[in-house]
Amino acid sequence: MTYFFSSESVSEGHPDKICDQISDAILDAALTIDPNSRVAAEVFTTTGLILIGGEITSKATLDFQRIARDTARDIGYTNPEYGLDADSCAVLTTVHGQSPDIAQGVNEGEGLHKELGAGDQGMMFGYACKQTSDYMPLPIHLSHKLVRRLALLRKTKGLSYLRPDAKAQVTVEFEGRVPKRVDAVVISTQHDPDVSLEQITRDVHEHVIRAEIPSHLLDSNTRYFINPTGRFVIGGPHGDTGLTGRKIIVDTYGGWASHGGGAFSGKDYTKVDRSGAYMARYIAKNIVASGIADDVEIQLAYAIGVATPISVLAKTRGTSQLPEEEIVKLIRDHFELTPSGIVKTLDLQRPIYKNTAAYGHFGRNDLDLPWEKTGMAETLARVSKEITGTPLAK
Repeated sequence: MTYFFSSESVSEGHPDKICDQISDAILDAALTIDPNSRVAAEVFTTTGLILIGGEITSKATLDFQRIARDTARDIGYTNPEYGLDADSCAVLTTVHGQSPDIAQGVNEGEGLHKELGAGDQGMMFGYACKQTSDYMPLPIHLSHKLVRRLALLRKTKGLSYLRPDAKAQVTVEFEGRVPKRVDAVVISTQHDPDVSLEQITRDVHEHVIRAEIPSHLLDSNTRYFINPTGRFVIGGPHGDTGLTGRKIIVDTYGGWASHGGGAFSGKDYTKVDRSGAYMARYIAKNIVASGIADDVEIQLAYAIGVATPISVLAKTRGTSQLPEEEIVKLIRDHFELTPSGIVKTLDLQRPIYKNTAAYGHFGRNDLDLPWEKTGMAETLARVSKEITGTPLAK
C-alpha cells in the first residue's frame, strides 16, 4: 500500500519553543543546586513579555530574570525589532511551592505508598523503528534537520538575513512501512524585510534542503513550498504568543507514533509524563536494536502516588520475532519501571534538559542522552535466543 505521511518541526526561535527552553533552563538551574528539586515550570510569551509561573520546591534560589533573559539571548532574540529583546523585555514571575497533597504521593516514605510514587496518572508512549540510523520515523527526522540547519546558518551568518522563527514540514511517500521518497517540503523562515522571496527560495533550496535531505529521496516530482505566504518578517512572540508544552508532537515522533498527551518541558523526573516517556523510548530503541522487532511502540501507564505501572503494552505491527506477550514479559523482567528505577537507570537527576527543548527529545545523536543508548540490546537478544532457540536476525 502506498501512502503519504507528513511531520513538522519548529526552530528554537518559535514562540512555543522559547517557552519550552526557558522552562527547562529553570529545571536545569534547580537540579544543578538541588538534585531533589520538584519543578513544574510554565512560561508564556508575547510581544515584549515573558511570564513565568508554576510550582517549584527546591533548596536552590533561582534567578528567574537571568534565566529567562539568557535563554532568549542564546536563541537570538537580541534586537528590539523582533518584538522580543532579551535585554529590554518584561519578565514577570509568579511561582509557589509544590502542593503538599501531590508531594506526599511523590516523596519516598510518605503517602499511602511508601516508595517514590508517580507524579501523576496517565499513559506514556515510546517508539523506535528502522527507518533511520537513529531509530526514528523519517518525516520527523528530516524536519528536525531542516530547522536545525536554518538555525546554524542564522547563527554563523551563512544567511545573515534569517531571523529566529522557522518551521519545516516534510511529506514522505511510503510503501507499506518503508519510506521511498520525499514528496513535499514546506519551509517557512522568518527574515529581514529587505530580502526578496526569490533569494530566500534560492538559498533555502541550495543551503538547507539539498544540504540535509539525501539526494536519492528527492526527484523531479518533489514539491517545494518556501515561505508560501510570500513574506515572514513578523514572527516569534511578536507574531504569535508562545506557551510551554504546545509542541508535544514535534517533541516526540511527529505523529507517526501515539502520544499520551503530556508535555515534557519544565517537569522534573518525578513527572512520569516525561520520565515515563523517556523510559518507553529507551525500551523501544533497545528492542529494535536487539533485532527482536523492526518497529515497536511501548505504552506505560501509571497512577499518581503509585510506583509500579498499572499496565505495560508492546505493539510490533507484525515485525516481531517474538509474541508481543513475551516482549512485555521481557520488559517487566529486565527494565526498572518504577519512578525510582527510571531515575536510576536513566540518571535523570542532572541538568540535561534545556538542550532537549528544541529539535526533539528523541533521536538526538548530538546529545549524550541516556534514553538514546542501546546498552540493553545485547541482553535482550540473548534472552530472546533462549526463548526461541535461534539467534535474532538483526
